[in-house]
Amino acid sequence: MARVFISGSSTGLGLMAAKLLVETGHQVVLHARNRERAGATRAALPQAEAVVEGDVSTIAAAREVAEEVNRLGRFDAVIHNVAVGYREPRRIETADGLPLVFAVNTLAPFILTALISKPARLVYLSSGMHHGADAHLDDLAWTKREWRGAEAYAESKLHDVLLAFGIARRWPDVLSNALEPGWVPTRMGGPGAPDEMDQAHRTQVWLAVSEDPRARVTGQYFYHLRRREVNPRARDPKLQDALIAACERLSGIKLARG
Repeated sequence: MARVFISGSSTGLGLMAAKLLVETGHQVVLHARNRERAGATRAALPQAEAVVEGDVSTIAAAREVAEEVNRLGRFDAVIHNVAVGYREPRRIETADGLPLVFAVNTLAPFILTALISKPARLVYLSSGMHHGADAHLDDLAWTKREWRGAEAYAESKLHDVLLAFGIARRWPDVLSNALEPGWVPTRMGGPGAPDEMDQAHRTQVWLAVSEDPRARVTGQYFYHLRRREVNPRARDPKLQDALIAACERLSGIKLARG
């Protein structure tokens, strides 16, 4: 039995992954943005060990979520599922002066990775939209460019792959991988999304707990239980390190070297 923490798991793919983990005999801790969502999450999956509350859109709150997770003990795997979507019509700024999309989709996974006690496996949810994105490390705050929500989202999903691969290099004792779940009809994906909902949550569960040799790898990118080619920029060690350094600078939190 594995013990798994899933960020952003009050609804959608995170909750679906949690239900599959419970059904297959694993222990899960979920995460919800606030008390109301936490209550609904407990009702949706009463078998969950706990639900951690916290809005990870700010650095301070993301720190608190990591601290709460650590108080619950060690985990075998962490699935970084938390995200906001690509339909943001304008640049919404957080209390830290950062765009909400970057704060939740990029910086929060970095902070949780850096502060949660190191698990055996890390899984980062990306998106097929990352394939055409550029990292734009010179303008992470979107102060030099005109805001484009879809581009900001795709950029953040490239960041997630860079983070996964950078961690794989820095932490050889951890299996760190990324995946795209497909464009599925979740609240984020919208009702017209064409991919199969039943397949969307299975790869993250597989990477988190499976003993299949194909899942026990690191620094790889997946789609529906198969390796998939990744945006070539994600394989650049210098870009990986530069993103980590930028996240360290913005958050004031250092990532352990090994």
